[in-house]
Amino acid sequence: MPEAPRSISILIPVYNEEDHVEACLRRLDEHAPAVAEMGLTRELILVDDCSKDRTGDILARFAEGRPDVKVLRHPVNMGKGAAMRTAMKAATGDIILFHDADLEYDPRDHPVALRPIVEGKADVVIGSRFIGQTHRVLYFWHSVVNRGLTFLSNVTTNLNLTDIECCTKVFTREVFAAIEIEENRFGIEPELVAKVARARPKGKRARVYEVAVSYDGRTYAEGKKIGWKDGVRALWCILWFGLGPHRQPRA
Repeated sequence: MPEAPRSISILIPVYNEEDHVEACLRRLDEHAPAVAEMGLTRELILVDDCSKDRTGDILARFAEGRPDVKVLRHPVNMGKGAAMRTAMKAATGDIILFHDADLEYDPRDHPVALRPIVEGKADVVIGSRFIGQTHRVLYFWHSVVNRGLTFLSNVTTNLNLTDIECCTKVFTREVFAAIEIEENRFGIEPELVAKVARARPKGKRARVYEVAVSYDGRTYAEGKKIGWKDGVRALWCILWFGLGPHRQPRA
């Protein structure tokens, strides 16, 4: 039997989140014992994407004297995908988990997302805000666009997901190492799904699970960053990575 995973890297992109990142980091520490109870040691990899506010100072203060926390910084703002690419290079864990710094997602959901991989059932776990957990009610048209993008993604990947744009995504080291992130901004979400669909760990299609996660979305007045241009880019990514030359399986 394969050896059970022993460590997890939590990758967090951060940009101009001085009002939220401290609470995010506090929550991650509060729920760290639940991850430890699963037999996993944890490292946090925080990428400051050239924030213009006090975010960098907050991250530096949090990481001081903590070998389990790595803080990296971009000299110019490059986007979420680029930040995750930087974090990926520094990750050492057997499991890779994506988390956002804006308090929309709750780290109390991490054990649920990790369990299928820890138990050896899954190679990838993707969260969903639409299959049973509590979520804040916000924009109708965002929901329509998200469901449309998810449907098109499923058509091109032959997966049966309900929320490809959900931030919570978890990978085994083997699958994640086979994925090359090309998108610099929010197009990373459909890109990852398309590349997971063609990943072939041990010569077989990756085993993908979906789990419910809670969602406390924020408004644009509260700092939400994604816009309509990102929706257009997501559509392009679905078609390019799902139907273009990238569609061939990668070992």
